[in-house]
Amino acid sequence: IPDALRQFIREHADDDVRSLLLAAARYPGVDVPLAVIQIEAHRRIREKLPAWYAVRDRLLFPSRMAVEQCSSEPAARYKQRLVGDGARCLCDLTGGLGVDTAHFAARVPQVIYVERDRPTFEAAVHNFASLGIGNIEGVNSSAAEALEGLPTVDVCYIDPSRRGAGDRRLFALSDCEPDLERLLPTLLSKAPKVIAKLSPMLDLQHTLIRLPGTSDIHVLSIRNECKELLFVVRRGHTAAPRIHCVNLTAGGREQTFCFTPDEERTAPLRLASSVASYLYEPNAAILKAGAFRLVAARMGIDKLHADSHLYTSSVEVTGFPGRCFRVDEVMPFGRALCRTIVRTVPRANIAVRNFPLSADALRGRLKVADGGDAYLFATTLSDGRRVVVRCVRIG
Repeated sequence: IPDALRQFIREHADDDVRSLLLAAARYPGVDVPLAVIQIEAHRRIREKLPAWYAVRDRLLFPSRMAVEQCSSEPAARYKQRLVGDGARCLCDLTGGLGVDTAHFAARVPQVIYVERDRPTFEAAVHNFASLGIGNIEGVNSSAAEALEGLPTVDVCYIDPSRRGAGDRRLFALSDCEPDLERLLPTLLSKAPKVIAKLSPMLDLQHTLIRLPGTSDIHVLSIRNECKELLFVVRRGHTAAPRIHCVNLTAGGREQTFCFTPDEERTAPLRLASSVASYLYEPNAAILKAGAFRLVAARMGIDKLHADSHLYTSSVEVTGFPGRCFRVDEVMPFGRALCRTIVRTVPRANIAVRNFPLSADALRGRLKVADGGDAYLFATTLSDGRRVVVRCVRIG
């Protein structure tokens, strides 16, 4: 990007980009559409990629979609771990903007970056040089074409595109490009380990059937939002996979919970007869992975209902992979509560679990404003009673 265009981007960093595009004629000699892409990208990466944001003037962003689809910095750092020790060469077959590639290059001596879209490829190669990364070899090609000439490597990483025609979101493995299920035998012939980033909307058990050799599944949540499913497939692996539930909290903590599908299937169902002094809500990774019984058995707590996925204990349990609350009151749900609760709880955070109303519908019934320190959980107990639990978060 020419210095004049970079100066224009700095001067208009806070402008409304639509107005800027409409006024493009006022800036002859300035590539306003390209400038707008950079301005929008800078805004998106401020929190998503803080290290890149700090040197944004040196970087080039080819499109809005490339920035939207790239990994966040915490997610890319987590994926570095999956490479393992001793890997000398890794191939990222769907490099995109190159965020994951750059992080892999900090761990592996040689990285091959593959990207079929020419503008994205050129932007990534430029950015690698600007970031001072010198151990990445670029290949402008599709994943399938690159595999044909790929030498043997230690790890293949692949992130099939989940966008179809008209920017339509895709979820099924067979709909994504490239088709991971079809390419898997070839991938494993090139590398003993394949790491695949998949849609968090996929069903784990259904996907396992289609990806034989899976040794580990990492369900990665960031700030309690499920962001990525990472399948690690190993050549010749036949044992049951381990499922790693990971939640990276806003405070920098990491909540982890690991298990096998058999451990969950054989775990006893621990049901509570009532709500005790403490309430526990599993994080998004636990809920996605389906470790509903096992988390109760391991933590020594009880479920409120087989289908509620809320837990309770009379003594506080530390280290729970989720949010913890101190229970202040358990109220039967009914018309009387709807009429009177706003007098004592004018403002609260409302959540529903195994309850016939949505959170918004319940808020309308209770007439309680959003926010504050109080939490209201509407749920169904094991004996069928519907209650609203008022509590305060403690962890």
